[in-house]
Amino acid sequence: MSLMVYLDGKLVPQEQAKVSVWDHGLLYGDGVFEGIRAYNGRIFRLDQHLERLWNSARGIMLEIPLSRDEMVEAIRNTLRANELHDAYIRLLVTRGPGDLGLDPRKCSRPSVVIIADRIELYPEQLYREGLEVIVCSTRRNIPEALDPGIKSLNYLNSILGKIETARAGVAEGILLNSEGFVAECTGDNIFLVKDGSLLTPPTSAGILHGVTRAAVMQLARQEALEVREELFTVFTVYAADECFLTGTAAEIAPVVRVDGRPIGNGRPGPVTARLRKAFRELTNSEGTPIGESVSGARAAT
Repeated sequence: MSLMVYLDGKLVPQEQAKVSVWDHGLLYGDGVFEGIRAYNGRIFRLDQHLERLWNSARGIMLEIPLSRDEMVEAIRNTLRANELHDAYIRLLVTRGPGDLGLDPRKCSRPSVVIIADRIELYPEQLYREGLEVIVCSTRRNIPEALDPGIKSLNYLNSILGKIETARAGVAEGILLNSEGFVAECTGDNIFLVKDGSLLTPPTSAGILHGVTRAAVMQLARQEALEVREELFTVFTVYAADECFLTGTAAEIAPVVRVDGRPIGNGRPGPVTARLRKAFRELTNSEGTPIGESVSGARAAT
């Protein structure tokens, strides 16, 4: 069955969902995006995702051509059109068509694309047995060059890290910042468990302020766990009792080996399991309702 994609105010079959080759999102990665999840008929933490999207757009002086209410309804309509209650949503705002120069003023109007589909970032076996990761030689971009709060369409820094993980035959890779401290993974935030406390890099390390990361920190405090945002090195990772990754697509993924070294006892740990259970309960009870399917939802709107 062909998916329906929201493209600049219309729902069109995925085969017809095309942008111009002159779009600066394609030519230069000039645009912003969000990855969002829907669980059990509810869109998880949509307000936080849209706040981050609007902040990213302000950071590059990109005017989003929809109001927030209109964006919410466009997302809900896309999910309803595809009859999805559990889904991954990719929301993009590009600079729009322009010329072959860099000047964004030459772009007439930003484009909005919303894709809703199912996703399985890691097979279920890896959640049961844990992931193996490496420390990449690719470093995170320095915040002074590109603020990590801008979730832009240019993901080449992460892609270079992902190439390293693919060549190593592992699921993910840890990226250090320019000072040698652990920042985040190619697509996920990272947490450690040590002596019953949770440790994660601060945003000042040059990381994205993850929506799932924030939810996990909130859940950990509700579970009476100490949560510390501190700079740490790879040695701290090797010496951790547990390690896990968080992200919209990954949710909470346990890590059991880093650079071939076992973390803790080499199996997913109890704190990770507690937080995964709490997160699952949270996603099934919190969120913006998608609403019922509407007649003619597959037609252009």
